[in-house]
Amino acid sequence: MLEAIVNFDRKIFFYMNHQWQNPVFDWLAPWLREPYTWAPLYLFLALFTLLNFRWRGLWWCMVFLIAFGISDQTSLYIKGAVGRLRPCHDPVVASFARQMVPYCPSSGSFTSNHASNHFALAMLCFITLRPYFGKYSWLFLVWAAAISYSQVYVGVHYPLDVLGGALLGAGIGWGCARFFQRRIGLIQEPVIA
Repeated sequence: MLEAIVNFDRKIFFYMNHQWQNPVFDWLAPWLREPYTWAPLYLFLALFTLLNFRWRGLWWCMVFLIAFGISDQTSLYIKGAVGRLRPCHDPVVASFARQMVPYCPSSGSFTSNHASNHFALAMLCFITLRPYFGKYSWLFLVWAAAISYSQVYVGVHYPLDVLGGALLGAGIGWGCARFFQRRIGLIQEPVIA
């Protein structure tokens, strides 16, 4: 059963990484997965919450960092416990995998830290900021999904790695958001719309 799942995961990886390639994704995917790409978004969210909600915004920023830290460390622990090889190190896959980044991390593959971290932050933002971003709140989840997809596209993770990371991160983000909403919350009307 486990072998069938692993083989299916490799097959989906092959399609996502090799067969479904196109010039736009070849340019976009490596850029999407870089942390500095998203620094302006993080700065905007910090300023938005601090300017609109003052001390509650400060607490929101702290919970944001805590959600990131929990998801990152939990994912690293799972990687060490599972010990799955990344596609770029897997002898079965490495010969046909397109590695589109200049390095292949030596850490394990399952779960993806990128997926875990970004889904934790996206879920936190989706739940806590939905009253202020309205129908655009779904863009937080689209953002996390795009980053996760790019991990497979560039050849550093399998699809189940990012799915596992996404579920882990979404759960952590949901838990942190629920804690924040019950204990502090962003309950006042925003100053800046």
